[in-house]
Amino acid sequence: MRILVTGGAGFIGSALIRHLIADTDHEVLNLDKLTYAGDLRSLESVADSNRYGFRQADIGDAAAIRAALREFQPQVVTHLAAESHVDRSIDGPADFIQTNIVGTFVLLSETLEYWRGLEGQAKADFRFHHISTDEVFGSLGDDGYFTETTAYDPRSPYSASKASSDHLVRAWHHTYGLPVMVTNCSNNYGPYHFPEKLIPLMIVKCLAGDPLPVYGQGSNVRDWLYVDDHARALTRVFEKGAPGESYIIGGRSERTNLQVVHAICDALDRLRPRQDGRSYRDQIAYVADRPGHDHRYAIDPGKLQRELGWTAQESFESGIGKTIAWYLDNEAWWGPILARSDAGRRLGLKAS
Repeated sequence: MRILVTGGAGFIGSALIRHLIADTDHEVLNLDKLTYAGDLRSLESVADSNRYGFRQADIGDAAAIRAALREFQPQVVTHLAAESHVDRSIDGPADFIQTNIVGTFVLLSETLEYWRGLEGQAKADFRFHHISTDEVFGSLGDDGYFTETTAYDPRSPYSASKASSDHLVRAWHHTYGLPVMVTNCSNNYGPYHFPEKLIPLMIVKCLAGDPLPVYGQGSNVRDWLYVDDHARALTRVFEKGAPGESYIIGGRSERTNLQVVHAICDALDRLRPRQDGRSYRDQIAYVADRPGHDHRYAIDPGKLQRELGWTAQESFESGIGKTIAWYLDNEAWWGPILARSDAGRRLGLKAS
């Protein structure tokens, strides 16, 4: 199939494209604006493939979207383009509203017109796949799991913007008949992750000898999903999923933030010990918590497992091991990012 991937130079998008080119026969057009978190170096391994193409464009640019659809003639639109960092959304929510809500609206509008112009089996087989987050469901207590029927309760500007985009996508299905699918995933981690999120940030700060900022007491719980497992799940959904359906994707790997930081420190103690012989745990520094920090996310991916036969291949232990090894071997990728950006600077305190 021909797959149009929006946001394909980002963390999850680039993992999906690497998987599609390396492990399937699909053709891919990567449409990405190349914001601060988009990096084409993440796609160097597939850039020379005759099944891969790139177009720099904003999903909010209707003319650019229209041209891409007309020229590439995709059978699937996989929509990953989004602003995604909660702390940034606290400091500057406008970008999140513009990209995640208005951009999704523009993409839906242009895709609807494209789909209406298809005929016969091509029209019946077309899919619009919207990738979202478990953060739209709000915060869990100590028990229970998010499922496809969990009510929406977003708590941050980021999650509110993603919830809005989810509702738009479903409205375009119910009102206009556009064949859509929505997936909501838990926290991803793995190679090529922009070093502002917890796991890559902790790895690079360990290596730099910097304090490791743990919000509050590090008791907030997340369900961790290795990004290559997510890429396989996304492929399974747009290949086999049913129009109008939602699927939740999680790794069944709940950890507190402090447990995650401890795992990173302990692995680096073995793989690259500090010269002074002390543990990287000594670098942990507890800092003011994020405003409105959700207590716990946890995913029940049972529907995806039962109906589409997907299961995660990586445990948290195996996935974090692969991730740390990649960052140790690829400072040439993340080093320039740290040198040119504010990735290591604390954000999200304007609400305090």
